[in-house]
Amino acid sequence: MTTRRFRRLFPDDKTLIVACDHGMIDGPAPGIERIGDTISAVIAGGADAVMCSFGTATRFAESLARTGLVLRMDGSGTRIGPKTGPGAQFYAVEDALRLGADALCVTAFPGSPYEEATLETLARVIRQAHRWDLPVMAEIVPGGFDSPPEQRTLDAVKISARVAAELGADWVKIPYVEGFAKVVQTCFVPVTVLGGKKKDDPRETLRTLRTSLDAGGAGGVIGRNIWQSGRTEAMTRAMVAIVHAGASVDDALKIAQL
Repeated sequence: MTTRRFRRLFPDDKTLIVACDHGMIDGPAPGIERIGDTISAVIAGGADAVMCSFGTATRFAESLARTGLVLRMDGSGTRIGPKTGPGAQFYAVEDALRLGADALCVTAFPGSPYEEATLETLARVIRQAHRWDLPVMAEIVPGGFDSPPEQRTLDAVKISARVAAELGADWVKIPYVEGFAKVVQTCFVPVTVLGGKKKDDPRETLRTLRTSLDAGGAGGVIGRNIWQSGRTEAMTRAMVAIVHAGASVDDALKIAQL
């Protein structure tokens, strides 16, 4: 069953997953104010899966039945709160099974004050999920979500990716860094890049995705740089072309009509 679920997300050993879980922290952020419309555009663009919250997966189950589903299992404080602390596991594996999720997502922050607590949550969810043959993606960010570049060095990213694999993650979502090939070579599970904050120039995100794939990466798990682009469906289609058809950055820009 694990193979079947994983293959739905990685049909040719590569994937483009659109992260739509940001409302758990930011509420109705630009681009996901009407999350149902966003999901429809992402699916029309050919994404392999949507990553989202329990509430979104429940309310928009009919739409999400047409694509892969990665369920966010953990959470932290909101944008209007102090956002201190390591976060926590919010949902049980049984909740994900009831919703028909293909995989789960948990975040961890090596190199931060909450390193041990977040890694413990990741390990616990992996242990619980694997009893039911559910794959788990580790969203693993050295230093934390808003960590500065000096905490996202090649060494830090390599260590973080490998730690996630050692804990049993089925694949890793991690920041791109120069020398990405070394991250892939030393991590024995697939490595995907995260998109991060919306970039002023869409070429930057497309180039990062293309470069990560050329370095042996397995694709991307990207949110804001898709649904805050102003052309959600077209940008999704452009990234799918890079991931699954080997499109160049210039080709992708034409597809995105940017």
